[in-house]
Amino acid sequence: MKKLQSLLTAAAFGLMTVAATAMSPATAQDKGVIGIAMPTKSSARWIDDGNNMVKVFTDKGYGTDLQYAEDDIPNQLAQIENMIAKGVKVLVIAAIDGTTLSQALQQAADSGIKVIAYDRLIRDSANVDYYATFDNFQVGVLQATSLTDALGLDEGKGPFNIELFGGSPDDNNAYFFYDGAMSVLQPHIDSGKLVVQSGQMGMDKVGTLRWDGAVAQARMDNLLSAYYADKRVDAVLSPYDGLSIGILSSLKGVGYGSGDMPMPFVSGQDAEVPSIKSILAGEQYSTVFKDTRELAKVTAEMVDALLAGKEVPVNDTKTYDNGVKVVPSYLLKPVAVDKSNWEEILVGSGYYTKDQIQ
Repeated sequence: MKKLQSLLTAAAFGLMTVAATAMSPATAQDKGVIGIAMPTKSSARWIDDGNNMVKVFTDKGYGTDLQYAEDDIPNQLAQIENMIAKGVKVLVIAAIDGTTLSQALQQAADSGIKVIAYDRLIRDSANVDYYATFDNFQVGVLQATSLTDALGLDEGKGPFNIELFGGSPDDNNAYFFYDGAMSVLQPHIDSGKLVVQSGQMGMDKVGTLRWDGAVAQARMDNLLSAYYADKRVDAVLSPYDGLSIGILSSLKGVGYGSGDMPMPFVSGQDAEVPSIKSILAGEQYSTVFKDTRELAKVTAEMVDALLAGKEVPVNDTKTYDNGVKVVPSYLLKPVAVDKSNWEEILVGSGYYTKDQIQ
């Protein structure tokens, strides 16, 4: 009898173990699915963002639904609406156009789905719960400071010719980048140490729709032919590496970077591999690194706290007014990168391997 009881106990314990093992994946999935809407795969930066978020959320036990809209606004709207219909727990959205999502976000709110704007602020909606991004004004400050330092303006050198490029006018970040840069450049323009030969200033004149490098290249072509036939460009403010590559192509096309025409100092952003290689080749001068691994971690921590009913981590409750409300935000710190520190910052942090760059 005792032997039978022991066998039954062992069998019961075995069944419990099997049941527990079978339930563990389901328990992980009980945390639900996070919808991740990204703008495009045309930039390596957004591919990294998507991959980083999937990894972080998966490690925390969430399912993920990652979608890229290839800079097509109706496509992104359809993707978000589909995620809402499938019942995702939270939407993480890097908007193509931050002004076009109000109706979709109302659907999300009606379904009890929280929304985190990722890197780009979503405007004109009360249904944006939080914002995870970098200090975008500081990005512009770093870009402009790299140019003024390279030119030696604080050492009294000048005057120099500069042309200005802005990001996409439908991306709220573009205005922060531009305003941050102009906080550094405007005093030098006012003093005459920097001269914008084209006179083109302000986002309405220098913006580059969809951050398109080909558009930037075409505009640089026009600037060079119209204003620099007998003058040289000394610096170009570029807010993004993809634009910088287009601008550099235009400059090289008229002889800059060869003979007695040194390349102007050109800024950038996102530390994309082609631009780091360009910096090492003596073409692009600088970029701004934003560690998207850290942004993914912060976003996942926000989601965790939000779904657990805990206090969501933020460090800015004043800056990001989306036209309807000030969105509580977490801002990460950007870092300027050039030939002197690229290896320490990018390879030393494990973001890239040396083989990827050289």
